[in-house]
Amino acid sequence: MKARTLKKDKVNIITMGCSKNLVDSEVLLTQLRGNGINASHESNSDDNNIIIINTCGFIDNAKQESIDTILQYVDAKEQGLVDKVYVTGCLSQRYKDDLEKEIPQVDAFFGTRDLPAILKKFKADYKHELVGERLLTHSAHYAYMKISEGCDRPCSFCAIPLMRGGHISRPIEELVKEAQHKAANGTKELLLIAQDSTYYGLDIYKKRNLAELLRNLSDVEGIDWIRLHYAYPTGFPMDVIEVMKDRPNICKYLDIPLQHGSTDVLKAMRRGTTREKQEELIHSIREMIPEIAIRTTLIAGHPGEGEKEFQEMVDFVERMKFERLGVFTYSHEENTHAFSMEDKLSQEEKQDRANHLMEVQEQISYDLNQEKIGKTYKVLIDKKEGGHFVGRTEFDSVEVDNEVLIDASKFYCRVGDFVQAKIFDATEFDLYATIED
Repeated sequence: MKARTLKKDKVNIITMGCSKNLVDSEVLLTQLRGNGINASHESNSDDNNIIIINTCGFIDNAKQESIDTILQYVDAKEQGLVDKVYVTGCLSQRYKDDLEKEIPQVDAFFGTRDLPAILKKFKADYKHELVGERLLTHSAHYAYMKISEGCDRPCSFCAIPLMRGGHISRPIEELVKEAQHKAANGTKELLLIAQDSTYYGLDIYKKRNLAELLRNLSDVEGIDWIRLHYAYPTGFPMDVIEVMKDRPNICKYLDIPLQHGSTDVLKAMRRGTTREKQEELIHSIREMIPEIAIRTTLIAGHPGEGEKEFQEMVDFVERMKFERLGVFTYSHEENTHAFSMEDKLSQEEKQDRANHLMEVQEQISYDLNQEKIGKTYKVLIDKKEGGHFVGRTEFDSVEVDNEVLIDASKFYCRVGDFVQAKIFDATEFDLYATIED
């Protein structure tokens, strides 16, 4: 009689939500593999017997998507297709007790800072020597770098502090070590992310220290682009713009979520600023770096936003002419300050307002892109898709901004390489280019 061999565990990590969650999944993947565990990220293989779902709990749609994914794998478990389902991330942090009651088939729920506890389930240790190292789940030429965790801001609409806790900065030395490791493995672009990047350093250095961090990262050999995301506008440290201006490998790009263009709504949002102050800040930044691309996000339909306040936001967008803009509809989140306010608008009305703002932005984007025709830009090639090589200028972040399309039947590019591309046509969100010799 043949002896039965034990099947070795194969772990598949599924990531929902934002780039910050993706970084957490990459850290988990690195730690599991560092402990000799066969782990992959979003594998299509059907022989993974342990599933870890890294959930998002930010707004209703994201929560529903996370719950649907959990139910999908719980169903697979009941059919005997997988052995264990673990759930981590923001949704799990925020609703752990409810989820345990509602979906008892899940083997364990973990919060956003429970990495050692997850590893324990695999009889694995947290390996400190792997700090700074991270297996990327996408092309190696760009990498997200989380410079801090959590948030101390009191924004009325936001549940992130409930899920991610208070602000904790990572030391500069640790981040530099991570950047050096990334550069040695072919990373050319670092995308700095946080819940609030301009708060960086206040906890460990007793001052806003983002400019110092940027200087240190800028010195890392092999990093061609450093891109700054999620820069909170209130108390914005202008020395960051000075460093951006001085250092050629810091992209002339700033992601600064302003959230609204009405002072009354900003007050209701507890943003600690006014429309006038926001406009002054944008003007000051553009005065120092005229070519900068500013990305912002706005929320349509927050409690207190009537027709007058909404029109103020439309006027704000028309005046500011942001290079990049994203619009969310307000989501009424329990346990946030805004949950006590009356959520008067229907989802349809909120969506109509968001659509109107994006129509205004489309014309602005089209006009700005038309000005690029005939100009040549340094472009980083991200992928080949259909009949085009697809890349970005320094004024565009991955997945959310404009793309540069180069005809693959006429030109050859290597993914991860920089090319000099001359723009010959443009739409609202795409630039068409030829390669310069």
